[in-house]
Order: sequence, then C-alpha cells, then structure tokens
Amino acid sequence: MKIAVIGGTGKEGSGLALRWAHAGHEVIIGSRDPDKAKRAAEELNQTLGQVRVYGMDNLSAAQAAEVVVLSVPYAAHLETLQAMRPALSGKVLVDVTVPLNAQDITRVYVPPAGSAAKEAQVAVPEARVVAAFQNISATHLKKLDAVIECDVLVCADDEEARRVGMQLVQDAGMKAWDAGPLDNAVVVEGLTPILLGINKRHKVKGAGIRITGA
Repeated sequence: MKIAVIGGTGKEGSGLALRWAHAGHEVIIGSRDPDKAKRAAEELNQTLGQVRVYGMDNLSAAQAAEVVVLSVPYAAHLETLQAMRPALSGKVLVDVTVPLNAQDITRVYVPPAGSAAKEAQVAVPEARVVAAFQNISATHLKKLDAVIECDVLVCADDEEARRVGMQLVQDAGMKAWDAGPLDNAVVVEGLTPILLGINKRHKVKGAGIRITGA
C-alpha cells in the first residue's frame, strides 16, 4: 500500500513509518513543514538502506496515499483533519491520536464526542475511520530487530477499513485484535494515560497490553 503518515516527524509516527516501509510499503511522511518531512524521510531511508519513504506537506501526502494514518497531538487533531478533508473522501483513515488531560497525562480525559476517533469521523464523515496503535510506546517501534510484546486493539464501523487496520498492525510486527465498532475507541484511547501512569509509577519503559486466553 501507499501509506501517508501525518505527523510522521514525531516519535510514534516515524516509528510506524519505518516499520511499514521495512515491510515493503511505500510511505509518505506528512508535516505542516514539507522540508521537515523530507528530512525525516531521509533519516528513515538511511536506516532502511533504500528509498521507500518520501516527505511532503500534509495535504499532498494525504492526496497521494491510499491509506492515511493520523499521528498528531490532540491539540492539532481537528485542525489537521479539516485541512486534509478534501483528500480523505472514501479513504481509510487510521487515527492514532489520544486525548490527554492537560493537567495530568496519567488521568483519563474523555472528549465531548467520546473519543478522538469519533471526533475524526464527525469532522470527516466521508472517511472510513479506524482507531488503532494508541497503546504502543514509540520506544519499541524503531528497534526493527526486536519483537514488540504488545497487542493492538483495532476499532472501526467499516469492516473493510477494520481489516486494513489489522493488516497494518501485522505488517508493523504486532498482533491485531478486532475490538469492535468505533464507539469502543473511548476505552482503547483511555488505556493510554493508564499505561503512562504505570510507566511513571513502576519505572517501566513503554508499558503495553496483551490479550490472553486465545
């Protein structure tokens, strides 16, 4: 697939971009600053030893891609979506965004729509929104030779979009679980501040989740 990672200059976005490019996908880093996106792409290509990652502004990246992944701070979430809306019609939009409590990032914050993913679906109703990757620490992603011992919960209302999201999880080297409709994203996103609190209180580097009993 041709995947745009909007916010791909950040730790989470660039880590996912690296893993998808390593798996054989063509990846486009999107940023408000296209030069910054190009520099980030060059760094990833150096790590890969081949050119599989490109850098563009956010709208151009979204226009060029088949699947768009949104990995931006919650404060920039709605603005970024609105700017890209013309390029998102009919496309799978994988939202990685987590709404965090500004006063205490270890305390769950629930936005008015219930989740960032639901807000994305309201803002861009033409897109097929998937919620995924919220509970994966960026510290794990750039170690391509390491097994990530974390599972990924995938929520979506569109079944085909959910399958695409689950395939992207597998291509990034993790196990995907169908976590049901987009309404359930409130729980998935809410796990992130809990994991951040575990990291802080128990001095863990990148706590994650595993589904047992399967």
